[in-house]
Amino acid sequence: MEIYCCGCEEKVEARLTDGSEIYPHRNDLHELPFWRCAACGNYVGCHHKTKNRTAPLGCIPTPEIRKARQEIHKILDPLWQTRRFKRKELYQKISDVIGWKFHTSKTRSIEECREVYRVIRDISNSSALPSTLS
Repeated sequence: MEIYCCGCEEKVEARLTDGSEIYPHRNDLHELPFWRCAACGNYVGCHHKTKNRTAPLGCIPTPEIRKARQEIHKILDPLWQTRRFKRKELYQKISDVIGWKFHTSKTRSIEECREVYRVIRDISNSSALPSTLS
């Protein structure tokens, strides 16, 4: 399957593998599907709980981008999980500011991750103000 690889900065022919290759020390992940870039070795998980259990979760991130995406989720998820925002509306607010349909799995660079992080912080901080001040 062709998937964009952030490490190679192009679409690559990714190879379907499983968690025993990606996370050999994690027996609980051995049966899960992953797509791996043959050129650089980076990988992405799959929507394994859906009908198409091998559909990639997005583009193939580098380890640095993967970590940045996790940091984004640390500030993003509590905003909708605590019901401060509806998830769909929050993602739309982010999309409106950054100029493309946001989903964390679509971030392709550290710069994009930083921009998204800043936008989420701004949304979070501005929503704390009384409506007369925002």
